[in-house]
Amino acid sequence: MESLFFFVAVVVVLFWGPAPAIAATAFTFHNKCRYTVWPATLSGNTALGLGGGGGFELRPNATASFSAPPSWSGRFWARTGCSFDPTGTAPGRCDTGDCGGALLCSVGGAPPATLAEFTLAGPSTGDKDFYDVSLVDGYNVGIGVRPEGRRGGNRCQYTGCVADVNKRCPAELRVAGPAGHTVACRSACEVFGASEYCCTGAHGSPETCRPSRYSRVFKSACPAAYSYAYDDATSTFTCASGTQGYRITFCPTAGDRI
Repeated sequence: MESLFFFVAVVVVLFWGPAPAIAATAFTFHNKCRYTVWPATLSGNTALGLGGGGGFELRPNATASFSAPPSWSGRFWARTGCSFDPTGTAPGRCDTGDCGGALLCSVGGAPPATLAEFTLAGPSTGDKDFYDVSLVDGYNVGIGVRPEGRRGGNRCQYTGCVADVNKRCPAELRVAGPAGHTVACRSACEVFGASEYCCTGAHGSPETCRPSRYSRVFKSACPAAYSYAYDDATSTFTCASGTQGYRITFCPTAGDRI
């Protein structure tokens, strides 16, 4: 299940003249993990692949920046434990977040993976960017999102997951890496496939799909992140168009909220 990905709000706006142009939005990625990550980018509504075409390597303490056009919609996530063929003639692999063994992702990452999701301001969203951090597909790496040059409203603020959910993950949801330690925490939907966890069938609405004991583990660790599909009230954030950009931090700390 996705939370905000491909979300479109229908807004009717009347102008007494031409609408002001909406500038491109800058995304800055910062890896504060003690290990290398391979951020992945997937565009939902255009063929534009950010981040060198869908993915790139980001070593500890390194940063990288890319711009997205107005109305861009998509998601970012971190892949861990990756190994790619330097000649590009053979598929690679990642311990978490793998997208079919490709360095440049053209499909979504294999769950569990923490997601940062965006729909940028454009004609269909009015004067707003929408964004969230989601654990609906499980968790692998902490992600924080901070607006820069922010504009508009009390929902234009930092969101993310600072806590290490892998340390709190119930045993039945844990994913072990090659060395045996927990590298990711699966969603209850992925593990059990039950409609009450997946928000499908008889549980396919906000009224019938409620938090589970597993989603509460995620919510307790990361109160501002999506913990299940209908966790909208505390997990969707908006900034007015004209916000200069967003800083996306992998393995954030409490100080990144400022």
